[in-house]
This record gives sequence, C-alpha cells and structure tokens, in this order.
Amino acid sequence: VLFLHGAGERGSDNEKQLVHGVSLFLKPENRKNYPCIVLAPQCRAGSYWGSVQVNREKAPFTLDFDYRRRITPDLRLAIELLKKVLKKEGGDRDRVYITGLSMGGMGTFEAVYRFPKLFAAAAPVCGGGDVARYSKKAARVPFWVFHGDRDNVVEPRHSRDMVARLKQLGAAVKYTEYPGVGHDSWNPAYAEADFLKWLFSLEK
Repeated sequence: VLFLHGAGERGSDNEKQLVHGVSLFLKPENRKNYPCIVLAPQCRAGSYWGSVQVNREKAPFTLDFDYRRRITPDLRLAIELLKKVLKKEGGDRDRVYITGLSMGGMGTFEAVYRFPKLFAAAAPVCGGGDVARYSKKAARVPFWVFHGDRDNVVEPRHSRDMVARLKQLGAAVKYTEYPGVGHDSWNPAYAEADFLKWLFSLEK
C-alpha cells in the first residue's frame, strides 16, 4: 500500500500522516486480517505529489490540473521506492494499492494515470485530477473516491468531476461524499467498515 500524505505533512513532520491513514493499516486486527507492507514516503518541504498548480491567493485554492506538465520529482521517487521494495521484499505485484489525502489524493489520481499497470486499486480522498487527459488505460484500475461536501480547501467538485470522467471511461468506481464534512474527510473514509475489505479483495 502506497500512502501519499497531504500538504500539511510536507517536510519532516510524519506525525499526521502516521495518525491519519497509515495507522489504519497498522492496527493489530487489521494486520491480522490484511497483512501488508505500508509505504509512507515523505514529500519535501514546498514540493508536491502531483503536477497541479495552486493559486493560494484564493479561498478555496484554485487548482490547475494539467498532466502535460512533467511528473514531479517527489511522485517519481515515491514510485521508484515502491518498485524497489516490491523487488527486495518479493511483494505481490498483482496486489499493489495506492491511497492519499488532499494533495496525496491528487497524487493518487496522477500516479494511476502515469503508471496504470502498477496498481490494483486506488482510493483518493479530497483530491482531484486532470479530467481532460484522463484516459482509458488509467480507467482499468478500480477506484473508491471520497470527499466531504463542506470541504472549502479542495472543493468536492474536483472529485465529482473525476468520478464522472472515470464512469465515462468505463472504470469500476465508487464515490462516497459525506454530508456536513469538511477537509477532514479521511476520518470517515478510513473508518468505512468495508474499505479494507474492498481494497484487499482486488487484484490485477
């Protein structure tokens, strides 16, 4: 499982990413039922998982998704790390999963777009992506997309648009939008009773 943290965890602060999300896979009962290797790479300060450009002068932020830009060094390094661990640990290449929060949700969409043959399933939370360039090859990966309808950091329309595009491409996609929930949508998303069951039931 490749876990991409949100923008608030850039630099050297791993505490939030370990609490929000990664801990889900480390709970004793989950380790018993769903044994896995969890990778939580750290994004450098000021860097980004995705090629999105952000206008911080506006609230909510204006997000400009355009996959014609180069892949960011951080996302490339995360994928290289994943491939090296798979090779070293002999992981099941048919059961590689990706999830991420906010900036990590954007990175999740982009990682699947750029490396569609790598992942068996993806779960972006509070993210978004380049709807115009999302293609059939990336839509072969099953998605479960989460967002809160009161998110004023990353507007829920970004997830809605991505879900609509994935459905248009024939992807197996689930969408859960939480009423009255803001940018902390990962709390209910990762508390979904069937989330791990869904994730680990999928293979290429």
